Formats: sequence, structure tokens, C-alpha cells
Amino acid sequence: MTVDAKRANLPPLSLHVPEPKFRPGDAVDFTEVAVPPAGAQSRPDTAADPSSFHELAYTLVRVLDENGQAVGPWNPKLDPDTLRKMLHDMALVRAFDERMFRAQRQGKTSFYMKCTGEEAVAIAAAHALASDDMCFPSYRQQGLLIARGYSLVQMMNQIYSNKGDDLAGKQLPIMYSSKEKGFFSISGNLTTQYPQAVGWAMASAAKGDTRIAATWCGEGSTAEGDFHSALTFATVYKAPVILNVVNNQWAISSFSGFAGAEATTFAARALGYGIAGLRVDGNDALAVYAATLWAAERARTNQGPTLIEHFTYRTEGHSTSDDPTQYRSAGEPTAWPLGDPIARLKAHLIAIGEWDEERHVEMDRELAEQVKVAQKEAEKNGILGHGLHQPLDSLFDGVFEEMPWHLREQRQMMLDEEEASGRPWARKQ
Repeated sequence: MTVDAKRANLPPLSLHVPEPKFRPGDAVDFTEVAVPPAGAQSRPDTAADPSSFHELAYTLVRVLDENGQAVGPWNPKLDPDTLRKMLHDMALVRAFDERMFRAQRQGKTSFYMKCTGEEAVAIAAAHALASDDMCFPSYRQQGLLIARGYSLVQMMNQIYSNKGDDLAGKQLPIMYSSKEKGFFSISGNLTTQYPQAVGWAMASAAKGDTRIAATWCGEGSTAEGDFHSALTFATVYKAPVILNVVNNQWAISSFSGFAGAEATTFAARALGYGIAGLRVDGNDALAVYAATLWAAERARTNQGPTLIEHFTYRTEGHSTSDDPTQYRSAGEPTAWPLGDPIARLKAHLIAIGEWDEERHVEMDRELAEQVKVAQKEAEKNGILGHGLHQPLDSLFDGVFEEMPWHLREQRQMMLDEEEASGRPWARKQ
């Protein structure tokens, strides 16, 4: 019998194309999202072998229950002052986002990205890490800078690409960089920071330092080759690094299924590499804090890397260039079963008698005013689109330590043309 005859009764091959459950106009029902009880997840010793707690890559590490109480073995038992500081920082990020979003809509900058609904991912991690640990963020972790006390005015200068911009207008708005705050330059090329973080961590270990690295990417960009290259190096050399995957359910306009979410969790990707994997309620600030602290201790005691999947939801559009109503149901943000991270931490503080509605309203008012004052100060340095804020010949600076001959030649040609045109802003002042 021929091979063709043997296959005569087989159905034709087909491909599976992932499809989100809800499209614009659909009613939303998240009952299929498994949300285990808070406090039900075991907390292994930080020296435990990753193979002994595979189940933590498939559940959700949760601390805050439905009554606002912190329960279970992952409860970090933070003091009220630390809790209030985390709440303050998350609320400040949200106030900052709101004002910068409006600034973009007013034409003061070209682009902005909010992290609404994801504030706990960066803020709680920043509080759990040491202040000199190196962070390699993606583009929705502005909370790291804010939690580390970076100047709001400087952040706005960068967004406006004005004369106060430390990056001299050479980065897309919101792609901050601060060596002093241990914040590596954000890149629009997704997941490039993963191998960079692993490499930095390996260098720290090679030097006998005690600082670790942490990096973040979205769930969609785990499909990039850099993600898997980084995990290979991390596991082979037991690099002291925390690998964070922010699963907010959506890339720009494609849902997480296109990155493999229908097959398994993103935390489970750690298992094939022999890396510790945790899946965490990303809207539970205490769970994020506890998981980061646990992973940091593993890294600092030479137990190797940890991959943490933060299960959360992107409440707003991907950016100011995006309209999510074109590809997902408008009911999704309010129906998300894990709630809002700020509201949940606020409820916890009220439940333990360390906060109240009146103080929260006053805090929001003060933070809105703080951001408004910072905006006015930043706009004294100019806004995007209102002329050239940086000397034109600075375009060539910061590329090479010593400028090669062909760039010196190109710069001179440009300056000669600008001088002939009579424009006064061609050269550095």
C-alpha cells in the first residue's frame, strides 16, 4: 500500500489561530479565570530546588483576601508606614499618568504610555529590592523611578524632549534612563533588556559584588528570541537576576494567546530551563512585594534566577496611539476579577485601622497638586514641537567615545548648511 493510500482517510491538516474570548460589543464573563483563595499557596524555603515547587508556576500567589486582610505564608508582614508609602507611590504614579496623558492630548508631547491597573508591579518590587539593585525595565515600569525618588520634573523634561532633558531629546518620550537610580535605558525594541540584565547580573557575580539585577517584559514579548537566550544564560550560570513577565492580557492589539497563554502559564516557561517559577497576583501589592523579596534572597544567596509572572490587566490602551475599543470589549477593565491594586491596598490599610477615606481623598488631592506644580516647572524648559530645544550639532554626541572621521565630516557639512541658512540655533551655546 502506498503512503498516499494510507493517508487517504486522514483529515487535512489545519492550524489553530488564537481568538480572544471577548470582542467589541461582547458581554464579559471572567468566571473561567481561576482565582485561588488568598493565603492558600505554599512558600518554599529560598534555598529549595526549583523542581520541588513546580505548582507555584500554575497557581496565583496571593496575600490580600476579599476582606482586605493579609493572610497566608507569603504575607510579608509590613509595618503600616511602609504600606502607606507603597500606597502613596502607587497613587503618585497614577496622578502622574493622568496629567501626562492629558499633556499628550493637548499636543505638548507626541506619545505617552500609562500603567493604570499595573502600579503594584513596579512599586511593590521597588520597595522589595535594595536601592542599588539594577533595574532593566520595559516601558510601563515608571513606578520604579518614582518609588526611588527620581524627580518628576526630570521625567517630564524627558517626555517633552525639552532643554532640560538629560537625554538631550534622543529618546522617544517615556523611555527614561537614570544611572543614579539604577534604571537602565528603556528600549522600544522589546525584550532587549532581558539579556542585558542577565549579563549585568553575571558581571556583578564575577566581581564578587552583592547587587542583583531585575528585569521586566510584557507577556507578548516572551515570544522574542532575546527572552529565551537570556533564560539559557541565566540558568547555565545561575545568574543573580529576577526575570519579571507582566502578563496584562494584551499586547498592542493582540491578546496573550498569540504569545502562548492558551497552552500554559508564562511562569511555566521557567520550568523547562530549571529556573524557579512563580505566578503572582499582580494586583496584590503585598504578593508582588513578597515574591520579589523571596526571589531577591534567592539571587543574593547564589540560588540562581527566578521568573515571576505578574498576572494583571492593562486597563488603558497600549499607548496614546492606541484605541482598545477597536479590539476588545469595553467591559473588560471593570470586570477583571483581581480588582484594582490601589483600591485593594487602600482597603487593607483601612481594614487594619491604619487609613481612612478622608486621608485618602486628601492624599489624592495633594498628589494631583504636586504633579501639577512639577508640570509647570518642566514646561518652563519647553514642550515638544515648540522649536528645537537642543543644539543641532549635539545630534552627533553620545554615539561614540571618539567621533569617527566620517561623522565629523557629516557634522561639519550640516553646520555649514545651517550657517548659510541663517538659523541661529545650529551650534552649541
